[in-house]
Amino acid sequence: MKKLNILVVEDGHSQREMLRDFLRKEGHTVGEAENGDEAIRRVREGHYDLILLDYKMPMMNGMQVLQAVKGINPEIDVVIITAYGTIETAVDAMKAGALDYITKPVEFDELLLLVDRVSERRTLLKENEILREQLGEKGVTTDRIIYKSPQMSALINMAGRVAVSRATVLLQGESGTGKELLARLIHNLSPRSTRRIIAMNCGALHENLLESELFGHEKGAFTGATARRIGRFEEADGGTLFLDEIGELSQAVQVKLLRFLQEHEFQRLGGNQTFHTDVRVISATNRDLGQRVKEGDFREDLFYRLNVVMISIPPLRERKEDIPPLIDHFLRQYAEENGKGIAGISSEAQDVLLKYDYPGNVRELENIIERAVVIARDAVISIEDLPFRDTMEEDQAGGKSEEGLLRGSIDELERKLIVEAMEKCGDHQTRAAELLGISERMLRYKLKKYGLKSP
Repeated sequence: MKKLNILVVEDGHSQREMLRDFLRKEGHTVGEAENGDEAIRRVREGHYDLILLDYKMPMMNGMQVLQAVKGINPEIDVVIITAYGTIETAVDAMKAGALDYITKPVEFDELLLLVDRVSERRTLLKENEILREQLGEKGVTTDRIIYKSPQMSALINMAGRVAVSRATVLLQGESGTGKELLARLIHNLSPRSTRRIIAMNCGALHENLLESELFGHEKGAFTGATARRIGRFEEADGGTLFLDEIGELSQAVQVKLLRFLQEHEFQRLGGNQTFHTDVRVISATNRDLGQRVKEGDFREDLFYRLNVVMISIPPLRERKEDIPPLIDHFLRQYAEENGKGIAGISSEAQDVLLKYDYPGNVRELENIIERAVVIARDAVISIEDLPFRDTMEEDQAGGKSEEGLLRGSIDELERKLIVEAMEKCGDHQTRAAELLGISERMLRYKLKKYGLKSP
């Protein structure tokens, strides 16, 4: 754990010394200040990672010191020390930028956990900063991966550490969470970044076509094979092969993929020659492969070969801190693409979007924002521009609560989005499923559920 530079701001001499001595024994560098003026002077003159700040002090209280410190260096973490009866003031301080609070009398175990959390957070931020610098040197940015939540910050950090290895990576997460974006980030950070990354959806092709796509085929290997075809493993030699929906592989293709992962060799369909290639495999699934192994649908030995490192991407409903920056990003993107002067989104519309659960995750949010930008009459996106509107008006007339109203609007929203996606893709199910962020099988189920005709 990274050792921190900590400033203890406490007007009580014995309390200040007690905290100082404990933290020094834990290996941290500790400075002291007995009032707000001295604390601000020390922050101006030195470098601190963390300030333990007593809220109730003479002359300047903790809120005033907090605001001054954040004005000097907003990156410093501040933890408020408060008496039990003034917790409300500590909560106000957190709204003003404090990281957390701790109550008096200070329990050392609680303080240690809090300091360790700050240390882990700062280590993560530093590693992510180095990660961005490395990407910048390669001419690559993480701009397309928009996030603010600690879950995604840790996940991006993990991707950076995994990238430099040769290990296979399994990305697990619901449709639309950004698995391919993460795979491309890992490739771009790896020593293979100068070569190609080739993406392939294993659920979009029939078994025979899939085998041919992966391994290639010789002329005459099957009806219609009028010429030799190079497969994806040969195309990706020296680079990365991203296999999406890996859980859809048939048993026969699973065997051939396992052989490649074990021996780095394969044969083209209909051929006898053995080829060797250097390809890193990153796979992704929105299904529980461990459960599929138990059910006998997926080979256990292949699962362990693919699952050397697993990265689970949380659904958008579990990281709602990411929704506002994603909304801003998609608003800018689609306003520019459509030549519209969109200045932002109303607080009411954003509140509705924050309360929705997004079964299609980021891709669904993107689709909602694109639609809103296209149909918006004004410079600010309003509730009227969201696909929830009609159902919300009906439910409000019926006296339903806002929470129940949103739950009741999900089916109508899904139906509208599916209709729009099918129209946009010319009734092509595979492309419509990709646009919606769901599997083709799920799309067929939804078409049937909502009584929509499947071409």
